[in-house]
Formats: sequence, C-alpha cells, structure tokens
Amino acid sequence: MTDTSISKPLAGVLWMVVTTICFVLVNVTVKIIGTGLPIAQVAFMRFLLGLVFLIPMLGAVRRVRLTRAIVWLSLGRGVVHAVAMGLWFYAMTRIPMAEVTAMNFMNPVYVTLGAVVFFNEKIALPRILALGLAVIGGLVILRPGLRPIDPGHVAMIFAAVAFAGSYLCANAMSKRVPATVVVFALSTVVPLILAPFAIAVWQTPTSMQVLLIFLTAFFATVAHYCMTRAFACAPQSIVQPVSFLQLVWAMILGAALFGEGFDGFVMLGGAMIMGSVTYITMREMRAKRRAKIAS
Repeated sequence: MTDTSISKPLAGVLWMVVTTICFVLVNVTVKIIGTGLPIAQVAFMRFLLGLVFLIPMLGAVRRVRLTRAIVWLSLGRGVVHAVAMGLWFYAMTRIPMAEVTAMNFMNPVYVTLGAVVFFNEKIALPRILALGLAVIGGLVILRPGLRPIDPGHVAMIFAAVAFAGSYLCANAMSKRVPATVVVFALSTVVPLILAPFAIAVWQTPTSMQVLLIFLTAFFATVAHYCMTRAFACAPQSIVQPVSFLQLVWAMILGAALFGEGFDGFVMLGGAMIMGSVTYITMREMRAKRRAKIAS
C-alpha cells in the first residue's frame, strides 16, 4: 500500500474534522448574538459581510453566460435559502445547539425524498428502510408527547426541509455552471432578498455584534471550503461519518458556554440519523461505481 493511499483518506478525515469544528463555531457565534438583533438583520448581515470572500470568484463568474434557467434557479434557491436561514437563526435562539445540530442531520434525508418526488429518482427498499430509521431518529430527538415541543423545534424541522430545497436547486445549477458560480449566486441573491426585511427592523449593531456576525460568515466559508477539500481527498463513505463529531462538539460547547445539559436522547437520535445518511451515501457511491463500470 502506497503512502498516497494512506494519506488521502486520512487527509479527508482531517479536513472533515475541521469542517465540523467550524460549523459548530458558526452555531456558537449565532448563539452568542442571540436575540440582541432582529433575526432578519442578523441573517442579512451574515451574507453582506461574507461578500468579501467572493472576490476570488469574480473571474469565473464573468466567464459564465447567464440563461433563464440559471437565473430562475438562482432566485428560487435564494428565496428558499433565505427562509431556511431565518428559521435556523430563530431555532438557535430557542433550543440547545446540540438539538439544532442533530435535527440538521435530517437535511440529506429530505434531499433524498425531494429527489424522489421532484426528479423521479428510483428508491430501493434498503434506502426506504434507512430513511425510516432516520425519521425514527428524529422522533427520538423530539420525543413528542414526552416533553413540550418548542417553536424552535418546529422551526428547525422546516429549516432542514428548506435547506434541502436549496441543495436540490444547487444540484440542478451545478449541471449548468461551475461550483464557484453556484456559491456566488447564493451569496449575492440571499442578501438582496433579506435586505427589505432587515431594513424594516434595523437596529444599530454594536462593534462586538458586527465582529460576531463577521466571524459567523468566516467560519461558514471555511467550513464549506474544508468540506469540499474533504470530499476531494476521500470518498463520502469515509468522511461522512466524521460529521457526527459536530454533534459531540455542539454538546460539549453548549454545556461549557451556555449551560446546556447533556441529552442522551439527542445523541442517540443523531447517531441513528447519521447512520442512515452514511448508509444511503455508501449505497449511492456503489451504484455510481457500478454504472461507471457498465458504461
């Protein structure tokens, strides 16, 4: 076995570990901001301050010829993503970070269901069973009937669904334009959509709030970059399970910084969802390999 065959998967795992840390730091900064500013304003400023990270993408964007399909997909994704961001920010102010993190693991499950409904993708019995396990995992986290369901839980359910819609739009766009253009379109359209809502409730932020929102944009950008590098280094079947660490970090930092207690049900439900997502990912990769060999 060569050094390359060893180092590439290891590099992918390490990139994904950094990804999980950065995503949790996004949650931490949003949690610290809390209700100090209106949700629409925080979401708007997060994207506005993040525009500085788009400068290296300008060259690739200028070379793309915009079509009607790309414009409509960009606008549709922007609307859905803006809604998702608003719901996610609201959930962060209402429920523990670990619960937000675990419920967000449902995102790939909703993506799979969306692909079946909107793109007529075939789904075999094993995947159906895996999806069922993920849904049960979500119920383990929420425990309806055993405890009160906070509006933050409801917001997070719809946020994960909306994020899945954003991903499906991005997937459709990626077949037409480079990935940098997909990212650029989202990062410019969302603040335009959020601007009227932010202006309507605008409050002058403190320098600390501006810094925290900038850090939110910074950690989010670094997280997406590291995740891209992780998938480039190793198969998703290797790096996907590492994302479960995000729930571990959220539980630790939630307890250390915000006094949030350890919840074994959240950890169990998150593990069930992540196991389901990993299984689905591995099946999809095997199917793609078989299709490639057959062709």
